[in-house]
Amino acid sequence: MRKILPVLVLLLLLSGCSEKSEVERSFVKIVDMAGRTVEVPEKVERVVAIGPGALRFVVYLNAADKVVGVEDAEIYWDSAGRPYRMAHPEFSELPVIGKGGPNPVPNLEKIAELNPDVIFVTANPKLADSIQEKTGIPTVVVSYGSFGKFDDEAFIGSITLVGKILDKEERAEEIVKFLKETVRDLERRTEGIPEDKKLRVYVGALSYKGGHGIESTQCDFPPLTVLHAKNVVCEADVKGIIFVDKEKLLEWDPDVIFIDEGNLHLVKADFEKNKEFYMSLKAFREGRIYGILPFNFYWTNVEIALADAYFIGKVLYPERFADIDVEKKADEIIEFFVGKKLYGELAKRYGGFKNLAEEFR
Repeated sequence: MRKILPVLVLLLLLSGCSEKSEVERSFVKIVDMAGRTVEVPEKVERVVAIGPGALRFVVYLNAADKVVGVEDAEIYWDSAGRPYRMAHPEFSELPVIGKGGPNPVPNLEKIAELNPDVIFVTANPKLADSIQEKTGIPTVVVSYGSFGKFDDEAFIGSITLVGKILDKEERAEEIVKFLKETVRDLERRTEGIPEDKKLRVYVGALSYKGGHGIESTQCDFPPLTVLHAKNVVCEADVKGIIFVDKEKLLEWDPDVIFIDEGNLHLVKADFEKNKEFYMSLKAFREGRIYGILPFNFYWTNVEIALADAYFIGKVLYPERFADIDVEKKADEIIEFFVGKKLYGELAKRYGGFKNLAEEFR
């Protein structure tokens, strides 16, 4: 009997929610980012978000007040590095709707109890189908698209879609406009620089399913791509996070190295063990090593990635970014996306935009 009771409770809850919605609400059809047709209420006041980055879309659209429950990750994980969460400490007081992470496990009984109007799920149509079938609650798939582009069509499409569902269409338009104008500004500042005049760049210690040392890198790294930077890793012509041999890094011998400060401790620990290797690199010998803020934490924090791009641009092309105060620019971008200036807190946690030469002596 004890095993049957929770199921009966869930069925009763779902039955009540379904009956209420059919009687009192009108619905509209939308097509989500997985191509699924979903009927959602015309007026949405209560939402939950499941999977990496789903909640971020809601915060970007100034709709945090509609969130009625969060994944356990939003409560128990360190909020530093996720501005959408840093800006909303009140999320820690909300009910838990399931286990977060790359393979989320929603608590359907709790979700039914909270009775959201819509559920957002990141890039997982099978999970969305399962949740909608078992709860009867409209479940919409959103996506961040390709990691290598700031203005990816899937990301912009998701912002537009969630904005429509949440009656935040004007805000969605503002985000798309801001994003495109910012990308265009970064591209414009670095256009027309001859390849032989560009410094050769490497970015290391990127996180991928955990922390990694200097060997973890990427060719299609958005800040470098938008800046038309000469990324030595692109000689490998491989997309996504890759791991290179130290011998290969010595062969490339970049002029400038940027290190993801989320894994700076790993690089420093390795430096202590392998000083000869590091000091064989021109960038380390000449003190051209710089820290950037980590932006991949429960998917992409677009605002941090854009801020990183301005700092990297100022390092590589100082004359073209002479008018930019990178810390103020970071706060401006972060505030636009999540409503608060958080660069200071991020810098306190990770180190901020700076030269790291003194840390490798």
